[in-house]
Amino acid sequence: MRIPTAAAICCAALLLAGCESDDSDLMHRVLNAREAPKSRVFQADTRAVYEAARAAADEMGYRFVRGGPAEGRLEALSGISGGDEAGSSRQLSLKVRIAPAEESGSEVTVSFTEIIEETSASLPAMATEAPLKDTPLYEVFFRNLQQALNAAAAPK
Repeated sequence: MRIPTAAAICCAALLLAGCESDDSDLMHRVLNAREAPKSRVFQADTRAVYEAARAAADEMGYRFVRGGPAEGRLEALSGISGGDEAGSSRQLSLKVRIAPAEESGSEVTVSFTEIIEETSASLPAMATEAPLKDTPLYEVFFRNLQQALNAAAAPK
């Protein structure tokens, strides 16, 4: 008697697994939105915004890696710090895209990624990357960028 009951439960589970669920779509959209890069529009040309973004990254302690105003791209890395476990390390990556906004100004899209390398003894040079979620770093970056734009526009 137990085998047919177990088989019926398995068949029901398989049948229900194929059903579409609006809840899973909603959960997927919510999680992706938290991981999505953040964007803001600044009222300045792309070159001025690029220079301000570079100054904002410097202010936050990030080291320039690549990019330029003509590309509309800036990539930078934080310093390497010790991870949670002995022998592991942690570093943050900052990626900025700058493009002309639809109406006026420049749209800045920013993403922060955490790079974690576990102990080198177990897997040398193997690191994992994950987008930072719900971090105040986005607001700090945008605030620093606006301050750099204000300082550049101020009469000298």
